[in-house]
Amino acid sequence: MIPITTLSGLDVAVFGLGASGNATALALMQGGARVAAWDDSEAGRSGARAAGIPLVDLFREEWARFAALVLAPGVPLTHPEPHWTVAKAEAAGVEIIGDIELFCRERANVCPDAAFIAITGTNGKSTTTALIAHVLNETGRDVQLGGNIGRAILTLEPITPERVYVVECSSFQIDLAPTIRPSVGVLLNVTPDHLDRHGTIENYAGVKERLIAGADRAVVVIDDAWTRAIAEKYRPLADDLLTASTHAAADVTFSGSTVYDRNEPVANLDGVASLRGRHNGENACAAYAALRLAGLRDDEIVPHLLTYPGLPHRMEEIGRFARTQFINDSKATNAESTQKALSSWPGGIHLILGGKAKDGGIEMLRPYFPRLAKAYLIGAATDAFAATLAGEVAFEACGTLDVAVAKATADALSSPAAETVVLLSPASASYDQYKNFEERGDHFRRLVGAELAHRTAS
Repeated sequence: MIPITTLSGLDVAVFGLGASGNATALALMQGGARVAAWDDSEAGRSGARAAGIPLVDLFREEWARFAALVLAPGVPLTHPEPHWTVAKAEAAGVEIIGDIELFCRERANVCPDAAFIAITGTNGKSTTTALIAHVLNETGRDVQLGGNIGRAILTLEPITPERVYVVECSSFQIDLAPTIRPSVGVLLNVTPDHLDRHGTIENYAGVKERLIAGADRAVVVIDDAWTRAIAEKYRPLADDLLTASTHAAADVTFSGSTVYDRNEPVANLDGVASLRGRHNGENACAAYAALRLAGLRDDEIVPHLLTYPGLPHRMEEIGRFARTQFINDSKATNAESTQKALSSWPGGIHLILGGKAKDGGIEMLRPYFPRLAKAYLIGAATDAFAATLAGEVAFEACGTLDVAVAKATADALSSPAAETVVLLSPASASYDQYKNFEERGDHFRRLVGAELAHRTAS
């Protein structure tokens, strides 16, 4: 754990007692702060109580005594309306920050030269973060991986000069980190997402931009209008800003299956299943550029790009039977992510879609409809997605994932196509039927395992 000493001796309010909230409270306590923690749910309070975290009903407290409110990233800050703790903190003149900000302040205080690589973007940030960490690990660095991936940032090992902190940052976390200043900042893309939290796409892009504005060195993938504008804004002001692209002139580019550094080929990803598709070419370009800015040589980077094992729930091949692949892409919680998955196969795709739909539904998938053999619809988005697919793609309303897996498997295995794929890439959040996308992906893995075991046995 990283003890937070910058608020030692002060009263600090902590709201939102999930994994990151509890870690925040404990880190503050270890650093000498007097913590008053609360959560709207009894389950959250019970978990904190069991961890020895002091509980105080913040609704009834005198807020002027607090030096800061540390807010869990999922708690509304501005939209659709500020949470009640935000209103109380603002009325009392109490600053509102998050756990990433606490890390940044502690780093600035105890070890400002500690390497800190921060990655953000609407899509691809988990893969890019894990890919950077994988290469650094394989080259013998002491890598601390966390943030919006894996471990809460304050559960990582204490900040020291020899450690490299590789941190995935969501827009929610950046919004609560006013002094974020990574040694290398990476911005992958900006497409409409979380607009219920940020209000407008302009606000959302502005939050993402803060990571680049504060970075010592930066990588910006310029494959959408928002990121191109950000790169153009900061390139004249920064000696160390690299651009990357899969289809435009840039410092680092991807074409065919090869990563290029200023038009010189450096890594061929052909055959690397964990980096299949143009979108993963984008991720590889960003990772390569970030690692170069972090001081690594090509002979340290390239061999380990090619051994990246991939992440669960992100274009994860979980099985094969005869001519059919089974791919778990449960992390695809919006149409943009599913579009990237569909671009990885020319056809024969048996696609499982649905859940809690995002704004815009699956309209942007229309150019890929010819690649779909059939769609299998689950969850709350069924009617809306059916209306979009009607007359263009064969589909079946399955309701639940178990029904969809059984039907998609049967259809894929009986298809005359040379190669088929059963792809869970829902283009939707999971919250209508599952706690999170991981739970949904794990269920898919179990269902596919049972299907394959049955067919192998018979």
